[in-house]
Amino acid sequence: MTSNTEHVRCLIVGSGPAGYTAAIYASRSNLNPVVYSGLQPGGQLTQTTVVENFPGYPQGVDGNQMMMDIREQAERFGADIRDGSIVKCDLSKAPYVLTAEDGHEIAADTVIIATGASAKYLGLDDEKKYNGQGVSACATCDGFFYRKKVVAVVGGGDTACEEAIYLAGLARKVYLIVRKPYLRASKVMQKRVQETENIEVLFEHNTIGLFGENGVEGAHLVKRKGEPDEEKVDIAIDGFFLAIGHKPNSDVFKEWLETDEVGYIKRIDNTPKTSIPGVFVAGDVADPVYRQAITSAGSGCQAAIEAERYLTEHAL
Repeated sequence: MTSNTEHVRCLIVGSGPAGYTAAIYASRSNLNPVVYSGLQPGGQLTQTTVVENFPGYPQGVDGNQMMMDIREQAERFGADIRDGSIVKCDLSKAPYVLTAEDGHEIAADTVIIATGASAKYLGLDDEKKYNGQGVSACATCDGFFYRKKVVAVVGGGDTACEEAIYLAGLARKVYLIVRKPYLRASKVMQKRVQETENIEVLFEHNTIGLFGENGVEGAHLVKRKGEPDEEKVDIAIDGFFLAIGHKPNSDVFKEWLETDEVGYIKRIDNTPKTSIPGVFVAGDVADPVYRQAITSAGSGCQAAIEAERYLTEHAL
């Protein structure tokens, strides 16, 4: 800590539904929170075109618009929301010292980590080209738009199987594109996929591109890539869903906090508390299961309430 170090009662790292909701609650409790919005202000929802499953928006709402609304609400109560990311932290003792990318140091009595998770992509240029126009990394968010249509899901694990089964209840047909000659998913999930009539599993297929004039109309695949009988295959689809996992944005905190093998920050007894007193976690960075805007917002509320209790108990 230097003489220029800023001291705050509550620092919120991240700005999706979890971070902004935490900021609303912390502001209304007079914690004067400072929020660093991170690499993607507004979080993953800013990559979604229309959000239809968040309460209070009967006609649906543009993902960017919704995050701007929640941000505005936090600012109305006095949250200090700043651009930039936290790149370093020292959680060895309170107050905890965190450093922003411009070198600015903040000593915080409480920290709420709401840095979210990033969906893993295949790395194709077409994924960026058609983002929001047929490419999605969330079946529960966007599946509704593909009722009676044909979609593809990429992946062979439990998540991919779950997404395929969910989409099969909406879409006319679901292709499950699997790189390997088998599914990595649990036996029970494999069985469910096999028993779902409108799911067709394409084993040993790699996606090499997408095509379409006004959004995704199909995918270019390679069957048995690198083998003597390698074959190029095109399938006609309306939607392309990635289910190859998420990477929690927890790298900055891993030295100090317990994470699972993927990197999700571990919570104590399903509360927002972490292994360090005064450091709380909210949203997708600690949630490998639900990953919804509404659950993230709820956990942001919980984290702010816990932070306020901690500050009161420690007379800070």
